[in-house]
Amino acid sequence: MVRIALCQITSTAVPSDNLALVRDAVARAAAEGAAVAVFPEATMASFGTSLAPLAEPVDGPWATAVASIAVEHDMLVVAGMFTPSPDGRVFNTLLATGRGQHLGYDKIHLFDAFGFAESRTVAAGSDLALVSVDDVTMGLATCYDVRFPELFTRLADRGATVMLMGASWGAGPGKREQWELLVRARALDSTSWLVACGQADPAVAGVEVHPKAPTGIGYSTVASPAGVVVGQLGAGPDVLVVDVDVAQVEKTRESIPVLANRRL
Repeated sequence: MVRIALCQITSTAVPSDNLALVRDAVARAAAEGAAVAVFPEATMASFGTSLAPLAEPVDGPWATAVASIAVEHDMLVVAGMFTPSPDGRVFNTLLATGRGQHLGYDKIHLFDAFGFAESRTVAAGSDLALVSVDDVTMGLATCYDVRFPELFTRLADRGATVMLMGASWGAGPGKREQWELLVRARALDSTSWLVACGQADPAVAGVEVHPKAPTGIGYSTVASPAGVVVGQLGAGPDVLVVDVDVAQVEKTRESIPVLANRRL
């Protein structure tokens, strides 16, 4: 059993302000006994912001400050940030720090869809990333990755039984329904727990954001290996703490052996 907190926030364009949100939410998660705190994509700075001037490496000041928060509470903290790319763009990086680990997953699938072109300012990553907490292996993913089943099955092949995903989901007709469907589907594809933390709806928090950028709808969701929603937040900022029973993964993979039955 691993206790995981979904820390649904609305980030702003100011990294120091967002760091304060991380600090407060991690303290709240720690008070409820969580071992892992998952924050959204773009926690460091919201989309619609000029990202290149804000980008820092994973050993830079912002990530180091997050690492200090993780160490203070003896937790793994997962939060979206932006790191420099050699071509002048940035990487959309999911930082995972704490419990003796400090690494970044660079988002592989870029959101060039629904009239938004993430690839104009963001370079694609290429490598999978995994972390561990209390001998539980966890895979990392970011937002648009959820539309690509192979990423999650490959993470499962490498031993992941829990997927941690940060998101900043774009609003629009049917988008909440797609979010919930895709989170549940990827849990089923990989017969793994999927812990998906998205940005809160900025309108609920009264935060001004770029009107055309994907800045979040809320509804952070936890889906079981059988695709059942076992926890979900609403549209506004909040923290949800869920006990993830890893033993369910083995039981589900025995009864629904889709990973073992693959032929392609």
